[in-house]
Amino acid sequence: MTPAQDFTLPMHYVRQIADQVRSLGGDVAAWLSRSQLTEADLQDTARGLPFLVVYQLVRDALELTGEPALGLLVGERLVVNTHGMLGYAAMNSATLRQALDLFERYIGLRTSLVSVSHRVEGAVVQVQFNEPLPLGDIRRTVLEAIMLTVKNVLDAITMGSRHVMWVAFPFPATGYSDLAQDLFHADVRYGQSWAGFTIPASVLDQPLSMADPATFAQAAAICQRELDKLQQNTSLSAQVRRIMLEKQNGFPSLNVTARLFHMTPRTLHRRLQDEGTSYKDILENVRHMLALEYLKAGHPIGEVAYTLGYTDLANFRRAFKRWEGMAPSAYADLMRVKPN
Repeated sequence: MTPAQDFTLPMHYVRQIADQVRSLGGDVAAWLSRSQLTEADLQDTARGLPFLVVYQLVRDALELTGEPALGLLVGERLVVNTHGMLGYAAMNSATLRQALDLFERYIGLRTSLVSVSHRVEGAVVQVQFNEPLPLGDIRRTVLEAIMLTVKNVLDAITMGSRHVMWVAFPFPATGYSDLAQDLFHADVRYGQSWAGFTIPASVLDQPLSMADPATFAQAAAICQRELDKLQQNTSLSAQVRRIMLEKQNGFPSLNVTARLFHMTPRTLHRRLQDEGTSYKDILENVRHMLALEYLKAGHPIGEVAYTLGYTDLANFRRAFKRWEGMAPSAYADLMRVKPN
């Protein structure tokens, strides 16, 4: 299984994209057929599409509709009751902190294209959206959709209080920045080093009027059972790969990874061997994939090497030549002249 196949989007959300494509005058049947799908497939709510299919669908939707703000329009469609048990649990949260903890733990039940985390920085809480898998040129669309979705959920559970102070996007401003500001009901800042939004720390533990502890506990328990089932059906190697991709501050060592799975390093090594791989092989695979994505995006070679954990640039160059048969500088040059 390749890393891209480990990251999926439920058909339910694809149906929302289809509805938006239709409302913009697009031929949904033709759009789906490019990815070997039919409108009947949209009704299979138990099905999740792998990243490469989602990638093609989003790119085709942008081309077909000619609407660069497609992500925002889809995100605005996704109200709290479209998120299944996760949305139901969020509606019954006691505080915003509890709701954010819920999203951090269980967003993978709805999509694994992003992960969510939050941290308190003085008087402000940063709600961050990270990309376990580089999203390439659908990054803007996916982040806009998911961030607006989560923001709308927080607005709903606080009865429209709109606590979001400002929104951060890690890409340049667009021709529809005013639309983004209108939909987020907050200042939208582009060219930031992270993706997410801020809320006042003072509201984090304020009681929510719709809180129902018993209902929350029941809904959270169902989410946990779904997560346990999902993890049981996912290979250990895929779970290790996902942890590596989710870590933004360096890859965890074999010992740390084993500890995360409540195993000894020897047991983790044996289990991965049973699946025909190893910690070293998975790390190599992840580094290779990320190196290609970062260089395609125009990141400096030294920065890419450092991000991937190479303290010696020469070691990164040797590894890259082993992967691609060329130096990273040659690959970066090739990407710069490659037509879109």
